[in-house]
Amino acid sequence: MRTLRQHFVPACLLLAGLAPLPAAAAGTTTGYAVLSRMQIGGEGGWDYLAFDGAARRLYISRGDRVVAVDVDGQTQAGVIPDTTGVHGIAVANDLGQGFSSNGKANSVTVFDLRTLKTLATIAGTGDNPDAIAYDPATHQVFTLNGKSRNATVIDAKQRRVTATIALPGKPEFAVTEGGHLYVNIEDTAQLVDIDIAKRTVSHTWALGNCESPSGLAIDKAHHRLFSVCENRMMTVVDSTSGRVVASVPIGDGPDAVAFDPAEGNIYTSNGGSGDISVVHEDDPDHYSAVATVPTQPGARTLALDPKLHRLYLSAATRDPASVAGKRPTWVPGSFTLLTVGKP
Repeated sequence: MRTLRQHFVPACLLLAGLAPLPAAAAGTTTGYAVLSRMQIGGEGGWDYLAFDGAARRLYISRGDRVVAVDVDGQTQAGVIPDTTGVHGIAVANDLGQGFSSNGKANSVTVFDLRTLKTLATIAGTGDNPDAIAYDPATHQVFTLNGKSRNATVIDAKQRRVTATIALPGKPEFAVTEGGHLYVNIEDTAQLVDIDIAKRTVSHTWALGNCESPSGLAIDKAHHRLFSVCENRMMTVVDSTSGRVVASVPIGDGPDAVAFDPAEGNIYTSNGGSGDISVVHEDDPDHYSAVATVPTQPGARTLALDPKLHRLYLSAATRDPASVAGKRPTWVPGSFTLLTVGKP
């Protein structure tokens, strides 16, 4: 999670930073649009979203609770309460369970994916668990702990903490592939490769010109990692070697990224500029910016629906009285779920 601050940037500087965009891409949507806005309301902050394709449910972090939404019916399916300071949700379909990282409680809530009832609370993570990931091959859950700068390993079946892995800095998002856990390190602009079996960091890679990496996604077929960066850039890394293969301009204030292998597209949610950058993977080493899709300011995280090739984002309406340079305030009751795709 990256804290969103309100920035007022001169248009000329924004255009300079995005100059490499093809003329056909800048300011166009090429068929992508906001298809619906579902009013959820309520109070509290928000962070990551997670999509359960089997149940067709979206899980939304909401301060002290997780909201479950039936995306096809656009209705609220239920709430998982008492997830104090929740940041992320991991879905373990093979276990029929979900896991939330509760940042203010240093704990993980385990809930039933069918009934949404809480099954257990696992205490003893590191300080301020933020992103959370599940590895189905080993049935392990990993919390990435921002303040203690480490990762907590949890046995998902036994529901207990089994190890702690030291990290070189403040972790952001993480993804798993083939026995590896890849983690963005925000304050050092690095990406680490953790050997899941050994529970150790096996490689630490610099991310080139990337500043403050946050969101992370992966193309497993071609072994490509996509890190989004605070300086309006997406960096592409070879997951087998750590080689930086490409950098692509994106919007302002990104905090999440998703890859759709069927479409060959990477999507970054940019909360500062209030849009989604759509980047096409032409081949594993070449990428083209193809669209900028308006959403709304504050919509900084997203989840992909691979069946319908749609994106889900959450945001509230920014209070006009918000002060530049400080954390924005939001209009009460305005929290909304946005669905983005092709009509």
